[in-house]
Amino acid sequence: MIQEIHSSNNQVSVTLAGSILVTDAAELREKLLKYADKEGVQFHIDMQRVEFIDSSGLGVLVTVLKRSRQKGGDVIIKGIHGVVKEVFELTRLNRVFQIQS
Repeated sequence: MIQEIHSSNNQVSVTLAGSILVTDAAELREKLLKYADKEGVQFHIDMQRVEFIDSSGLGVLVTVLKRSRQKGGDVIIKGIHGVVKEVFELTRLNRVFQIQS
């Protein structure tokens, strides 16, 4: 799940790995939302090493996106591929998030 989080000023870099499942969602939500409540935070979430994400994991990302946008920030997701990319496309979240390859 979370490999590392680095925060500097209003930039938060998050590296995720493995599978992001319902069992991980609460911890992920807690760790990310403490940053999202600050003004103008830009999240850069690296998902290159994520093999699978379920609906609860997607829900956490959407919650972080909404909260950060309410405070003038945003979420940029990098490196989605394979099944994870398919899930983003099927749910049309690829149109909601800024996605970078």
